[in-house]
Amino acid sequence: MKATLFAPETYVTASPQVRATVVNGCGPGGWKFDIIPDTMWGLNVTEACNIHDWMYTTGETLADKEEADRVFLNNVLRLIDAADSIWLLRKLRRIRAREYFEAVSHFGGPAFWAGKNDKKNLVMAGVAGIRG
Repeated sequence: MKATLFAPETYVTASPQVRATVVNGCGPGGWKFDIIPDTMWGLNVTEACNIHDWMYTTGETLADKEEADRVFLNNVLRLIDAADSIWLLRKLRRIRAREYFEAVSHFGGPAFWAGKNDKKNLVMAGVAGIRG
């Protein structure tokens, strides 16, 4: 199985060593165990997740986040379509791909914006707006 995935030029031209400092497969990095599988019904989707990680790291705007999420879904669908599998497995994988996409679309904001907010615009929760 060979699938052609979309990736930004900065990802394509980055060395494996540089990529390794940014990407970690599917799900949040830094956990003791992998809570989000890198496979969908036996299909390895790590490269699609790595490209998504890269785009989250290099993106700067909400439009960049939305593009990263769309690219992720399209890349996973390309992997599914390239896999030699029965129709039922393709259907199950497409359902899982949509679930992953919905998860990053709705809950990926903190990962995308991590370290990108100007410190002068941040307030401590429970401090700003306290009335005595």
